[in-house]
Amino acid sequence: MTTPRPGQPVRGSKTGRPIMALLDLLGRRMALRILWELRSRPLTFRALQEAAETNPGLLNTRLSELREAGIVEAGSDGYTLTRDGQFLLEKLTPLSRWADAWSARIQDARKKT
Repeated sequence: MTTPRPGQPVRGSKTGRPIMALLDLLGRRMALRILWELRSRPLTFRALQEAAETNPGLLNTRLSELREAGIVEAGSDGYTLTRDGQFLLEKLTPLSRWADAWSARIQDARKKT
C-alpha cells in the first residue's frame, strides 16, 4: 500500500482530493494512535512501540508513511511531530471534543430507553 498523496487516487476516492488523501492516511491502523503518543514529547522507536501497543512491522510502516507525508520526523531524541503534525493535531482537537459530546448524547439516549 502506498502513502496517500493529494492528487492521486486513494481509498474511497478516485479524485485524490486533499481531504480524502488525509482521511485515508489517518484512517490507517495505528496512524492516529502514533500522533496521539507523540503529542507531547519525542519517543524512540521502542518507547513508541510500547506506548502505542503495536508490533514493530506495523509501526515502521506507519512511521514511514507519516514521515513521507511530512507529519512525523525522526530526530536525535526519537520521533516527533513536525510543525505540520502539531498543527494537524490542534485541528483534530475540536473533532475529538465533538466526538466526546456525541458519545455522551448517545449514552444518555440509551439510558432513557
